[in-house]
Amino acid sequence: MNQTQPPLREGRSVTTAHPGPGQLDPGLQDVNLSADEFWARPPDRRHAGFAKLRALPGPAWFPEPEVPFAAAEGGGYYAFVRHADVTEASRHPELFSSARGATSIVDLPAEYNEYFGSMISMDDPRHARLRRIVSRAFTPKMIKRFEENVQRTAAQIVDELLETGPCDFVGQVAARLPLKIISAMMGIGPEHDEMVLRNTNIILGGGDPEFLSGNMDEAITQILLAGQALADLVTELAAARQEQPADDLTTALASANLDGEQLTPAELASFFILLVVAGNETTRTAISNGLVLLTEYPEQRALLQADPDGRMGGAVEEILRYVSPVIWMRRSVTRDCTLNGRDYREGDKAILYYWAANRDEAVFQNPERFDITRSPNPHVAFGGAGPHFCLGAHLARREITAMLRELMTRVPDIRAGEPDRLLSSFINGIKHLPCDFG
Repeated sequence: MNQTQPPLREGRSVTTAHPGPGQLDPGLQDVNLSADEFWARPPDRRHAGFAKLRALPGPAWFPEPEVPFAAAEGGGYYAFVRHADVTEASRHPELFSSARGATSIVDLPAEYNEYFGSMISMDDPRHARLRRIVSRAFTPKMIKRFEENVQRTAAQIVDELLETGPCDFVGQVAARLPLKIISAMMGIGPEHDEMVLRNTNIILGGGDPEFLSGNMDEAITQILLAGQALADLVTELAAARQEQPADDLTTALASANLDGEQLTPAELASFFILLVVAGNETTRTAISNGLVLLTEYPEQRALLQADPDGRMGGAVEEILRYVSPVIWMRRSVTRDCTLNGRDYREGDKAILYYWAANRDEAVFQNPERFDITRSPNPHVAFGGAGPHFCLGAHLARREITAMLRELMTRVPDIRAGEPDRLLSSFINGIKHLPCDFG
């Protein structure tokens, strides 16, 4: 869905009170989370804007975008930019609900939310049911095999990188690892890789013209068709596995039975969309941005290469904090409540800006400093504590670790060029990244 948003509507303002008319605070003239131009800025300028929001006495309120296909006319949303607000809201899904949509600021039809969001756009008990069934499919034996495959695949990709030479790092390295792992997990042949990657890019294209039309209606059609293509792929594969089971995740998911409960075909399709979209994007974003950071901070690269075994874990966590691949998720207030001294009304929307919480000066000392030795590092790159903490966090960490280890030990002089960043308020992505070495 198109996550970028039009400029502020006339008569509305950014405010720390409840929605109402007024003038934009002169000190916040460059902070407009509803404007395309804000998200087109370099990351350091966006971070400066979020720092201004954190300095306010409470969460700022922004008008929401006006788009076709919305289920209802909205009003606005609160920007949760402090670590304490993001983590506390995450711990209380009974007050800050995901069921009205977690990945779109505007209210979209429920079936649209669940089709593209699966369990991300559900509350308990439905969320708990789906997560239980899915978790049952991830057996210890299967997880061990996936982990071994991650290391082997990362090594193969670096073998090919050394043969290819300088290239587009995203296409040749960062995007390939999670795609190959997820495809192998599901039992999807490599002949489908290009289609899966293309449709993943469309679904998470934000407002980037490389992937989506500038016409909203056309963009929505593109997204729906991309989702349908992925759903058709896994539905056909699941049907085939019913006839001829295999040792893969599709078979496990299609046959998973928990106290008589199984995934419906629609639930399996939507979970697959979530798996390939979220699983691909988070990992490739962290790997791509990781190379940029290790190029921009040579002293941190030197620390990592001097002791990869001792410092790799810290490096991965700091990359995740500093990069924050998923910029935000939305919640909706279920009843009048108070959070950290601020009152909210039933129906209010809150956008949990993980990107801003991970730079909160109250939690992270010198948050703008990239420091692979940072400890503790309570980042929220995978979401705050609570039922919606990322199910794939362990696998993502494993993939990032494996790829960085291969690169830093086998291609120690690899350097990133100027990144071509994704125009999106939702994903902190890099579309293309030239690299050089040797």
